[in-house]
Amino acid sequence: MLIDLRSDTVTKPTPEMLGTMMKANVGDDVFREDATVNELEFRVAQLFGKEEALFFPSGTMANQTALKLHTNPGDQVICDKYAHIYNYESGGASFNSGVSCNLIDGKRGMFTAKQVEQAINPNAYYYSKTSLVEVENTTNKGGGACWDFNEILKIRKVCEENNLGFHLDGARLWNALVAKNETAKKYGDVFDTISVCFSKGLGCPVGSILVGNHKIMQEAIRIRKIFGGNMRQVGYLAAAALYALDNNINRLDEDHKKAKEIGRELSKLSFVKQIEPIETNIVIFELNPDVDETQFVQKLKDNNILIISMGSGKLRMVTHLDYTNNMHEVLLNTIKKIKL
Repeated sequence: MLIDLRSDTVTKPTPEMLGTMMKANVGDDVFREDATVNELEFRVAQLFGKEEALFFPSGTMANQTALKLHTNPGDQVICDKYAHIYNYESGGASFNSGVSCNLIDGKRGMFTAKQVEQAINPNAYYYSKTSLVEVENTTNKGGGACWDFNEILKIRKVCEENNLGFHLDGARLWNALVAKNETAKKYGDVFDTISVCFSKGLGCPVGSILVGNHKIMQEAIRIRKIFGGNMRQVGYLAAAALYALDNNINRLDEDHKKAKEIGRELSKLSFVKQIEPIETNIVIFELNPDVDETQFVQKLKDNNILIISMGSGKLRMVTHLDYTNNMHEVLLNTIKKIKL
């Protein structure tokens, strides 16, 4: 039995999801004739209270499209130093949109409205024009942390006062909604654009969606084409996302409970230096300086358990749909017995 906790992207479609996919009513989506894609886009737009939604093959492409919708070359985007758009999208912000990032030194991937105010460039021609604020919820490198919505409202006010766009990278927003008992509409009312992913916690094989109102979204499909993201009979994948919306959101709480139980067991180990607070499905922890990180990862691998290093001495485990109760029991027992 292989226990893969490297990411929640390692999930595979369940037989029920595959059955739904095979029954999908499909058409040519480039001609906007795929009924299942149209249904998914309409449903997600309604969910967030937005006018339009567009299906993408990846969250990175959805985020990169949002950056282009909000900015012009030479502009600057305010985001956290741990932001996915800066760290894990292959320099796409500069390559695709010609923008720079003003990185805020936040706390676990989150920052304050005051920090946003301080990061806005002066209105002088020799500064980059600040045009967008980007938020990530939950925060990946912050250990699946969930934003305080009141702080998001304060940042929204700063954006309005300074004519800035406001984008949410909601790759794991579904986890935040469950953990905080919040609604998608609540976020749709605040952000100009939101990307959400189906291939992480919701267990789909591929796919993300970008939502927004008509004015900001009218060029989105053209940009997706420029990025090579147009798809044909993609309803087979959209059907998986529809299935996930109906069946895989509420169960995210199970992943969160397992992650917290893993954290409690890790906290008992003398060679674990610290564990980030666990709110959702991500466990990030550090070993003591005198402990060989590679040796620890290998010991787990020898027991058919896979985790990853995030650099800077931090290790990560991510619980997910395919991480069963039986696997969880084996992992906890293995952690208890591990010696370095």
